[in-house]
Amino acid sequence: MLFAITCIDKPNSLDLRMANRPTHLDYLNSFLSKITIAGPLLDDAGEKPVGSLLVMEFADRNAAESFAAGDPYAKAGLFQSVSIRPYRKVLP
Repeated sequence: MLFAITCIDKPNSLDLRMANRPTHLDYLNSFLSKITIAGPLLDDAGEKPVGSLLVMEFADRNAAESFAAGDPYAKAGLFQSVSIRPYRKVLP
């Protein structure tokens, strides 16, 4: 089942995000076969990352929650909030 994982960074946390980015990318690469789409959410100017959006395949919600909790960004305390919702791709 697909899950949409939306993570919103804490305010003024760009330095924390950038410091943990290499280990975050390594973590994502270890789940590459499960990723449908992944990338940063940007500020209104479309310049600075302010969160993350991932759509990934997991057996169940527990697996999605485990993945989200293991993300180096989450472990570093970057996120103000994390939302995990079942997702159905319709198009294209």
